[in-house]
Amino acid sequence: MAKDYEMKLLGSGGSPFVTRVKFALKLKSIEYEYIQEDLANKSELLLKSNPGLQKVPVLFHANELPISESLVIIEYLDEFLPDVHPILPSNPSDRAQSRFLAYYIDSLTERKEELKRLIIEGSVMLEEAFAKLSKGKAFFGGDEIGFLDIVVGCFLGWIKFFGIIFGFNVIDETRNPRLAQWGKSMWSHEATRSVIPSDEIHMNFFKMLLGFLPLMPDMPIPA
Repeated sequence: MAKDYEMKLLGSGGSPFVTRVKFALKLKSIEYEYIQEDLANKSELLLKSNPGLQKVPVLFHANELPISESLVIIEYLDEFLPDVHPILPSNPSDRAQSRFLAYYIDSLTERKEELKRLIIEGSVMLEEAFAKLSKGKAFFGGDEIGFLDIVVGCFLGWIKFFGIIFGFNVIDETRNPRLAQWGKSMWSHEATRSVIPSDEIHMNFFKMLLGFLPLMPDMPIPA
């Protein structure tokens, strides 16, 4: 008999925004049912649960209204289980700075022109923010993974993917030595390592974003 989960997550495997919600669920030790969404042929469930944006992720929790937008979902999960691996900083100033940086990072994905320059500027800003917020520890959240670690960490698979495909290192060890070390800590953490999508999933998602073009013979698949 199939298990009746209290929480369900509607998502697409290659979406970093879905990945970050999976990070939060894993850190909170919340069991959930994952529902794969085909963004090329959007389901009735997606259209009904997020009619305005028609995007994933969408979280369903018992009889509550569906919750959309990854940052909103993460904050909801943190408030739902505040005593299990707190995600947002407890200090109000650090919490406000984390929220600002999170929304700034997400705004970059919507600004297409000069994206490379914006990403580099953003990585420099994150390098400075990490030095302040981490207080010399391994993560933005200190000794443990926190809000910004989840928000930024969901892109680690894509950072690796694009670094190989396009030769562009978003996090450069010379430009961003602290972030580079942070990235290694994130990759080695059980909660994130087991959630970050495979290179094959990233490739399939990337092809879908390109309009389902066939894979070019000279396009390498990351090892």
